[in-house]
Amino acid sequence: MKDEDIEPFFATLKAANPSPVSELEYSTVFELLAAVLLSAQATDAGVNKATRHLFHVANTPQAILALGQDGLEHYIKTIGLYRMKAKHLLETCRLLVERHGGRVPRNREELEALPGVGRKTANVVLNVAFGEDAMAVDTHVFRVSNRTGLAPGKDPVEVERKLMQRVPKPYLVDAHHWLILHGRYVCVARLPKCWECAVACWCDYQPKTAPPAVRT
Repeated sequence: MKDEDIEPFFATLKAANPSPVSELEYSTVFELLAAVLLSAQATDAGVNKATRHLFHVANTPQAILALGQDGLEHYIKTIGLYRMKAKHLLETCRLLVERHGGRVPRNREELEALPGVGRKTANVVLNVAFGEDAMAVDTHVFRVSNRTGLAPGKDPVEVERKLMQRVPKPYLVDAHHWLILHGRYVCVARLPKCWECAVACWCDYQPKTAPPAVRT
């Protein structure tokens, strides 16, 4: 993607969705952290279905710890890898209580020191909860960045670095939301919906796809 195409690319995405938000359901910074930790290799819809019940009974580090491994697993067993995620979330809650007074830290290094919290999760929390210019690169952002030519890279860290360099400052705080949603609903993995893409004219992907033939 040419440098001059990046501004209209994001301006168009912004015009269609001026105030993008995460599709994960949460009401506190801790709930966001827990939901993102649980969302690895799972859908937001699946996580929301579980956390609606979990957060109703336990939505603080102390309350999650009180559930214990078996109690927490009961609420999240519909989520993939739930046993490992329960273990990580409990250990994260223990560290939040012991080291941070039960509060979620606003520091990347301290966030990434929590079990089950990698760079992507830390970036989501920094960006969504604290409004910092951080780029969470999930599978959707990685695919869209490579396919469009916006920020091609061989791994998420390289894509993140290029996005931070190429995305214009006015769009940076919301950019990862636009890219996730674009990848989730339009620039999908198997057959990108180029025929209904509002930013196709600035995208490097070729050949552009056409609508599937209608069977009669």
